Amino acid sequence: MRAETEQDYVEFVTHHANSLCRTAYLLCGDWRRAEDATQEALIRLYRVWGRIQRKGAVGAYARKVVVSTTLDALRRKSSQEVVGGDEYFANEAEADVLGVVENRLVITKALAELPPRQRACVVLRYFDELSVEETATALDCRPGTVKSQTLRALEKLRTHPSLAELSDLVGMK
Repeated sequence: MRAETEQDYVEFVTHHANSLCRTAYLLCGDWRRAEDATQEALIRLYRVWGRIQRKGAVGAYARKVVVSTTLDALRRKSSQEVVGGDEYFANEAEADVLGVVENRLVITKALAELPPRQRACVVLRYFDELSVEETATALDCRPGTVKSQTLRALEKLRTHPSLAELSDLVGMK
């Protein structure tokens, strides 16, 4: 890889790695798994960087790879394992007077109870603010699938008991 091309890759990673990792975390609920998925995605991106950069679709490709890597890891993990990242916020919770961390944990746990595809649709549409078409591209499916999966997910989240008091926060009322 040429030096300027490699520098472009480094700049992309510097500016986008955190948001890619956040997306992975919202999909899997575990920061270590999210970091692993992000790292794997960035390795895959590096391998095809020149071709993807010439096409001008770097951000979309990176997001798609993070989503697929994370969902693949979720499919492989044991069904006995519980998804959740409570320990990540344990130190933050003491200084959190507004309950932001607690709200984040409630939302993360509710998302973890959704099937992976529905969770991916909600995360990409409402946390990453992607359009239906962009979400369909990231998930390699049709826009109609994104709409139906999102609808089912929102129906489940609306009836989730721990989200009742947070419904204003997540815009579900």
